[in-house]
Amino acid sequence: MQIWVDADACPVAIKDILFRAAQRTKIQVTLVANHYIRTPASKYVNFMQVTQGFDVADDEIVQRCQAGDLVITSDIPLADEVITKQCLALSPRGELFTRENIKSRLNVRDFMDTLRSSGIQTGGPAALSGTEKQAFGNKLDQWLAQQQ
Repeated sequence: MQIWVDADACPVAIKDILFRAAQRTKIQVTLVANHYIRTPASKYVNFMQVTQGFDVADDEIVQRCQAGDLVITSDIPLADEVITKQCLALSPRGELFTRENIKSRLNVRDFMDTLRSSGIQTGGPAALSGTEKQAFGNKLDQWLAQQQ
C-alpha cells in the first residue's frame, strides 16, 4: 500500500503532514506534479514530475495506483477514477470520497463548472483552516492504522 498525492495544488501544510507520516510509518508517499516540488531527503518520499498538460498528473496517478492505495486529491473526477480502481480518495480538507458520495460530488462540481462557464462568479475555495488540517490528519491516521 502506498499514498499518491495530486501535488500540483496540494497545500504545503498537507504535504508536511504526509512527509512526517511517511517517516513515522515507513509508508511510501509519491507526489505527482507537472512542476518541481521540493521534498525531504527520505527513502519513503518520492517525487514524479510529469509533462505539462491537462490532467497529465491525474492520468499518471490513475495508471499507477493499485487497489487499497490512498490518493490525496481535491480533484473530484480523479477521485472518482481512483475509487473505481478500489483505492481510497481523501481531500486535503479531510473529506473522504467514497462510492456513496462521489457521484453527488461530481454533480455539484459539474453544476459549479456550468455556472462559471456562463460567467457567474462562484469564488474559489476558502483558505485551509486548522480544523480541516486536523480532519485530514485524523483521516490519514485512521488509514495508516489500518495498514499496520
